[in-house]
Amino acid sequence: MKLILLCLLSGIMVSGCADTDETTESNGQEITSSEQGNDDGQQEREEGQEQQRNEEEEHQEEQAEQEEQEEQEEIIEEPEVVAENLEIPWTIEKEEETFFLTERTGTIIRIENGEATRQEVELEQDLSLVPEAGLLGFVLDPDFSENNLAYAYYTYEDSNGPLNRVITLELNEEVWTEKSVLLDEIPSGRVHHGGRLKIGPDGLLYATTGDASVPELAQDLDSLAGKILRMNLDGSIPEDNPYQDSYVYSYGHRNPQGLTWASDGTMYASEHGSDANDEINQIEAGENYGWPIIEGNEEEEGMRTPLFTSGDEETWAPSGMDYYDGKLYVAGLRGSAVYAFDLETEEQREVISGFGRIRDVEIADELLFFISNNTDGRGDPEGNDDQLYRLSIPD
Repeated sequence: MKLILLCLLSGIMVSGCADTDETTESNGQEITSSEQGNDDGQQEREEGQEQQRNEEEEHQEEQAEQEEQEEQEEIIEEPEVVAENLEIPWTIEKEEETFFLTERTGTIIRIENGEATRQEVELEQDLSLVPEAGLLGFVLDPDFSENNLAYAYYTYEDSNGPLNRVITLELNEEVWTEKSVLLDEIPSGRVHHGGRLKIGPDGLLYATTGDASVPELAQDLDSLAGKILRMNLDGSIPEDNPYQDSYVYSYGHRNPQGLTWASDGTMYASEHGSDANDEINQIEAGENYGWPIIEGNEEEEGMRTPLFTSGDEETWAPSGMDYYDGKLYVAGLRGSAVYAFDLETEEQREVISGFGRIRDVEIADELLFFISNNTDGRGDPEGNDDQLYRLSIPD
């Protein structure tokens, strides 16, 4: 704290005065030089006190900012529960301090200020709940705070069996309503629905689709199955897609369930292998990723091999993924772990385990969030499963 010393001078010479005892007129009043000095001293004291108050306020503000930063940088070494008793959660979406989690059973969980609310979702078609199906991918519109819109991917039943569609949802008083269909009749089977939705750095909507248990569809460019699809936010086909008048961005995928982008804009996807041979791929427009002709480390001319693979003796069953500081963080279902893949050193390792099946990860505010998926019929739910957790980003 600065200490300001005020030196009071009683002999200030006032213009036109011979000495300190003489007076002068100002506005018709006589003011002695000593009185003028007192006034000046009082003004200096007040200015000094004002400066002191300002400096104290600045110090308090700096201290509050420092405390807030220290709180944000708090190291959380062990996962903490954010929400529990979730019903087969599938997607984590975070908007500022609010979470939205899809549940395959057809609801959305909103978590705000520590309070969880289960929001109803009104769909135009009856939701299919065959294995792996339901309300899957979900992403908020970039202008969500103004228009209350989001995008979703869900499985439904018609007379010919299950199909998938990409839609817009609108939120009104805790109820989401299907507003429009962007893309429909995406092939579906009892398994291999894909289902991840993400908005890329180019502002376009990407969707992963599974092969619908018909492997040859992944190589068929006229089919939407076994692909990564790319569309404008109104559902139209971008002019710069690799195939004319086609949503197909890449093909030859078995069951991709994770998408993310590095800080340089490079796109990555996670993909389930047939038994083992799970893959982490770098995605490029128009490329063929091989399924069902090759998988894992197998090679074929004109087909891309993965950056990382579990090999034929290990299974990750990779799902949602995110990027942070040169690493890909990937949720593992059968692997029951979160894996970190270093893009520079090519090192891969488990960084979180012991929570059962893990469906999705999200990195925000220097924290890693993940959801368990033990209630999906293939896990062993305990206590308050399923749960949303958080912890500091593992090194």
